[in-house]
Amino acid sequence: MLWPGKTRNKDIRSLQDFYLKKINQFSRCEIIETKEARGLTEKDAKRIMEIEAKDIEKHLRDDYIICLHQDGREMDSLEFATLFEKITSTLSSSISFIIGGFIGLEDSILKKADFLLSLSKFTFSHELSRIILLEQVYRALSIINGRQYAK
Repeated sequence: MLWPGKTRNKDIRSLQDFYLKKINQFSRCEIIETKEARGLTEKDAKRIMEIEAKDIEKHLRDDYIICLHQDGREMDSLEFATLFEKITSTLSSSISFIIGGFIGLEDSILKKADFLLSLSKFTFSHELSRIILLEQVYRALSIINGRQYAK
């Protein structure tokens, strides 16, 4: 999983660590916190996305890339688990999830995506989106492995 900047909220960081530990019971998952554009405001949106995209691109491998995006496909947990299993078994690929910063992701990153995923029609902060995605990955792995979902 890639995203710009560290998770600053200590409560959200705690949840992030909680779900990461649960995911790693099933599969290796790594969080890469890339460079975050600092000192700029929303009026500098294009520059923010360029800075953040440049550092994200340094970490992209030959993985199946899923970007979170407002126009992406919404799925329920079973559909997501099915997609996850298909990618990892049929395509023999690792999955890189990319979450943008507070402005979003630059088009150059979105064009590299194999799949665009929307978590909801609601708008979430980028830090909260991290937790929702981590929880759904853990839920998908629980479903795939026939395990009872443990909170």
